[in-house]
Amino acid sequence: MRRFLKWFGIITGGLLGVFLVLLVVLFLVGSRKENRTYDIEIASVAVPTDAASIAKGKHYVEAIGVCQVCHGQDLAGPDVDGCKVVPCTAFSDDPLFGKLMPSNLTSGRGGIGGVFSDEDYVRAIRHGIGLDGKSLLIMPSEQFNKISDEDLGAIIAYLKTLPPVDNELDESGLAPLGRILAVFEGSFLPATQIDHNAPRTPSPVAGVTAEYGEYLAEICTICHGERLSGGEVPGSDRAEAPNITPGGAPGSWTRSQFIDTIRSGTTPQGNLLDPRLMPWNRFTQMTDDELDAIWLYLQSLPAREFEK
Repeated sequence: MRRFLKWFGIITGGLLGVFLVLLVVLFLVGSRKENRTYDIEIASVAVPTDAASIAKGKHYVEAIGVCQVCHGQDLAGPDVDGCKVVPCTAFSDDPLFGKLMPSNLTSGRGGIGGVFSDEDYVRAIRHGIGLDGKSLLIMPSEQFNKISDEDLGAIIAYLKTLPPVDNELDESGLAPLGRILAVFEGSFLPATQIDHNAPRTPSPVAGVTAEYGEYLAEICTICHGERLSGGEVPGSDRAEAPNITPGGAPGSWTRSQFIDTIRSGTTPQGNLLDPRLMPWNRFTQMTDDELDAIWLYLQSLPAREFEK
């Protein structure tokens, strides 16, 4: 028995030692990823100043990019005391995971609007890189990287007109557990997932087509997965987004049921969608043509099984 206990202790201690070494290695790899700086050439984007373009940018920000989900109703970042941002899990301050604080996008005190150049906006939105040359944290630049130059220019034009709001926020940063998880979860550091030198692909012409619907539905991949066959909702304690190909919901819905669901937040089965998990209250601002295009795109997909 003593010999058994001795060897059990040696094996257990050895395994524990290997585990601790593995954690240290993962922490160092994650730290290197977080602290990596990017020196890339930023392709210029024309930023218009006319009212129509600014209105177009506002529509994209509010209805398609749903930027308010993280950056707050006035895009000045989360109200830490009152948590006016929905969902409240859009920011985190955890000693193990880290601090995630969506930026104040206005030109008020603590905002980036007063210091960002047009190039800085492009670098952050399209490439997920901040002023310090490092990757932003949990910014959906993988999806925004596919925004057309025309739409991106309109978005920047609108952001530059935001009323200033004073909201000074702490810097975001990953703690030990966050750095370890960043080794496996690339979306924590979006700049690591983007081919920054890839040539721009032509964006489809706006219209009621499946091609344009695919362009608009890129934002849906954040929660529903790259193949739209289901995924884990970010920051929601493991809530799962459904499969939205014809193999799942809304595969059996009609076009009118799909649009009514987005407009009302209530499914054909009478279930109310939680806006903290599915921002239908933002998507409802899409035009009928935009929703029709997305519907056509979803219907054109192969029926897939649910997959995380």
